[in-house]
Amino acid sequence: MSGRWIRSAVPSRRTPVSPAAMTIFITVLAVTLVSAAPPTPPPVPTPPATRVETVVDTVHGVVIADPYRWLEDFETEEVQAWADAQNAYTDEVLGAVSVRGAIDARLEQLFEIPAIGTLWDREGRLFFMRRDPWNEQMVLYLRESYDAEPRVVLDPDQLGSEDASISLDWWYPSFDGKLLAYGTSEGGSEMSLLRIMDVDTGEHLTDEIPNTRASGLSWLPDGTGFYYARFPSQGEVPDEELFYHRKVYFHALGDDWANDPLVYEDPDNIYTWPSAAVSRDGRYELVYVHQGGGRNDILFRDRAAGGELMPLIVGEEARSWGPVIEGHIYLMTNLDAPKGQVFRIDLADPVRENWELIIPEGEHSISWLRDAGDRLLVHTLENAESALREYSLAGEMLRDIPLPEHCSVGDVTADWGQDDAFLLVSSYLFPPTVYRYEISTGEMTEYMAVEAPVDRSPYLTEQVWCESKDGTPVSMFVTRRKDMPMDGSNPTMLNGYGGFGVAQTPGFTRNVYWWLEHGGIIANTNLRGGSEYGEEWHQDGMLANKQNTFDDFIAAAEWLVEKGYTSPEKLAVWGGSNGGLLVGAFVTQRPDLAAAAICDVPLLDMVRYHMLLGAMIWTPEYGNPDIPEEFEYIYEYSPYHRINEDATQPAVYFTAGESDSRVHPAHAMKMTARMQAIAPSGDTPARPILLRLERQAGHGLAARMTAIRKQYVDYYAFLMSQLGMTE
Repeated sequence: MSGRWIRSAVPSRRTPVSPAAMTIFITVLAVTLVSAAPPTPPPVPTPPATRVETVVDTVHGVVIADPYRWLEDFETEEVQAWADAQNAYTDEVLGAVSVRGAIDARLEQLFEIPAIGTLWDREGRLFFMRRDPWNEQMVLYLRESYDAEPRVVLDPDQLGSEDASISLDWWYPSFDGKLLAYGTSEGGSEMSLLRIMDVDTGEHLTDEIPNTRASGLSWLPDGTGFYYARFPSQGEVPDEELFYHRKVYFHALGDDWANDPLVYEDPDNIYTWPSAAVSRDGRYELVYVHQGGGRNDILFRDRAAGGELMPLIVGEEARSWGPVIEGHIYLMTNLDAPKGQVFRIDLADPVRENWELIIPEGEHSISWLRDAGDRLLVHTLENAESALREYSLAGEMLRDIPLPEHCSVGDVTADWGQDDAFLLVSSYLFPPTVYRYEISTGEMTEYMAVEAPVDRSPYLTEQVWCESKDGTPVSMFVTRRKDMPMDGSNPTMLNGYGGFGVAQTPGFTRNVYWWLEHGGIIANTNLRGGSEYGEEWHQDGMLANKQNTFDDFIAAAEWLVEKGYTSPEKLAVWGGSNGGLLVGAFVTQRPDLAAAAICDVPLLDMVRYHMLLGAMIWTPEYGNPDIPEEFEYIYEYSPYHRINEDATQPAVYFTAGESDSRVHPAHAMKMTARMQAIAPSGDTPARPILLRLERQAGHGLAARMTAIRKQYVDYYAFLMSQLGMTE
């Protein structure tokens, strides 16, 4: 057979969709929700009918029927009307939960808890993100000195959008903190427009650059220009390649961006993700070229000497990064060390034989390092929790930096030569707090905190371990009331991600207190595919090993049931993006193990995922279905192709963002249609399959607090109705 993909069309026909004979139990919100046997509830309304137009592909000899391919044409009137009907159906089903008003009232209180985000110290000027109750989005603030009162630098709510749909995607202050480069986009699309602000006056320069999604910008020390990454404009490349061909350019302030000199491109691989950095002294330019979640190359150039970019580490299956200090790069890498090690490399003589190992691989995984003062701050994950240590530039460990229990250090900023570092720390029960760490003395004090009107005393977080299908121990953080009975009656949310080497570590989510206050348990998993236990942990959950991630998640659910934390009737699973793929696999492989699932902005049709938007950049993580041996293991777990029509399905709430530039909404839409078309099995009523297509929203769905709160009202109304939660 010469072609890998052979397609035939089956004539269009309209098939009636069987009514979903499920029930919604109308609950009353009280101080605490407990389990009870619900009375016979009213039937769930019938979902909208979905036209079937089957396209048949023959992929590497396998015949695959796709009855809802037409839903991929997202811009057509028919698909838009279908999405509107699905939103109306979701409104009808969830609108029947009578306690929505009470849920919203409590969430409104919880969402008033302020948030603190990214920190950046520039010569004693401290930039930081914060959201207060009156803000729809995070606002960028500046303290002119560490002890000064903060002032607003940039408020996205004031950028001219009546519905606050303009988002601040990223921002980079110059080395002296006088200029700010930032990117904004509309509707959550993340297709940023780059602008430059004078921080002191608030005035904007004339420079504006389009197509700067996640630009990875790096300023020259004198603030006269910067390196940045840009995607092609429409017409430069075929439309299907607009999310590829990312290139690095240099922009001098005041120049026409269209004439910016090209710094780096890879014409032989349009799917790489390059970004640039400049050393603090301006001497060295570095280009990081990422391929998937497990590998990046590094090239560098002495700017004074000119010439071509030279390879520092190229063609290795490793992740590497490091700051340049006085002509040396302090390179953190998992090359030949799955848990990471640190080398000191003289960029004037960077041959591998001369690399000086200053921090060898240890028991725990090194996840990042920062240069601070004249030291290195090295962050490790120890049983998926943060640990932070201070080292000399020679690699001598100087001291442990004390941290709270079960916490994550979400961000650290320190300017070279300053004596202060600022740490953003949070946990499942404690909101983000910024600590000021004095490098010379080792003293750490609370610098910025938020008021959280919640009583934490009844709750605890415990780390537990379960055994996966192949015997691998998998950790999980469980947050619950201290006095909770272990009789299987507790409503439980099981969350997971497990991909791209992203570690799932303790972090604060304000709305979670609603769940805890109403008798719920939250279980957060550390699945293979993440980096909690080093690069081997990541590789054991990618490509042909992806099923391990799903097995880990299933094992966590089984453990919670076995130990009496919950039961299948009281268990819900939740994940987004790659975590949405996880939930899709869980629902199709073990539909008996949970009563409900929330599947946010998911990947689900893994046979065609690489053909939608810019998803070819993920083939190093998942594999490429165009390659026969990789197609084989992808097709084996692809949720869209693995729905068990003979099993009783859990209730599923899918979400998608209209402006999502990462994961195509068709994944959630097609899966919704396919699951809604399944008739009930025997006498067991079908649970509702719902879809929410968020308008003016992207991969993170809504960015506005009022819209996010509305989403969580829907989430909790859905879970209450499906887990039999009563007064």
